[in-house]
Amino acid sequence: MNFLSIISNLLFDVSNVPPEVSDAYQIVAFVFVVAMGVAALAAIVLVMLTPGNSQGIDALGGSSETFYGKNKGKSTEAKLKMWTLICLGVLGVFALVFFIVTIPAIWGLNF
Repeated sequence: MNFLSIISNLLFDVSNVPPEVSDAYQIVAFVFVVAMGVAALAAIVLVMLTPGNSQGIDALGGSSETFYGKNKGKSTEAKLKMWTLICLGVLGVFALVFFIVTIPAIWGLNF
């Protein structure tokens, strides 16, 4: 049993369908599962890289920061937030399309 058949058997039983439909379903399911995994992993990494909003102990010392330093941090933070939202949007679209495509009736299957 290969990896694609294990994934497809988790979703629905493909043992009594024509091989060409089963193969096509397995490929589509595998591509979407991998794409969702990559998008989820990218979103996790981007969230971990995004700095927190609180200044912590720096606020007590009254440390002064230059204008360039403030804006550089905000632009980097804004870019990280933007890419996080993009990754989460892509993940949501992939998940929605995946669950629509894996409806058995679309493949001509009657379970």
